[in-house]
Amino acid sequence: MTFLPTFSIKISMNIFWLMMMLSSTLVLLVTNPSEMLNEMIGAGADALELCIELCAVYVVWLGFIELVDASGLSKKLAKLLRPLIRKIFKINNEETEKIIALNISANMLGVGNAATPMGIRAMQALDDKSGRANFAMIMLLVINATSIQLLPTTVIGLRSNAGSANPADIILPTLIVTFTTTILGIILCHTIEHFRRKIKGGKRK
Repeated sequence: MTFLPTFSIKISMNIFWLMMMLSSTLVLLVTNPSEMLNEMIGAGADALELCIELCAVYVVWLGFIELVDASGLSKKLAKLLRPLIRKIFKINNEETEKIIALNISANMLGVGNAATPMGIRAMQALDDKSGRANFAMIMLLVINATSIQLLPTTVIGLRSNAGSANPADIILPTLIVTFTTTILGIILCHTIEHFRRKIKGGKRK
């Protein structure tokens, strides 16, 4: 059944985070037991404060993405990116292309969490029900992981909240680094897929 790999991944991640929490608690108990409760409460308060501070950033961009979709601009964006998406992902499905275009656009604006729902929808649309990740799914994961950042809004927001004198001065370095990693990721994916098909074709002969 196709849901079993996803279910296994969820269990593995839950175990991983549980082990991290238990190990960090154990280290704190050994090194500084008197401060354990204060540290736990302080960390919870800091996490909540950070979430509230970032809320404004995500509200703006999530609203913007919803407007783009409702106004029909997402279809135009998908049409504009269609030749590139088809070449990179090797697919031919307008609805899937539209979702991928929105996902890539959100990532380019630096709102990765806003791009996550579109990424999940795109993965579901690309799934061929084989229980294995196909080339298009792997490519989408690589592009989301590397993600060209035209405007790293989340990092700018974090730097601004941390008191940075010029929180936006990372735009150019971020653009250069993410552009390079994205191009390299795409090239590597296509190269590996080429050799995989070649080996598979050779075995069939």
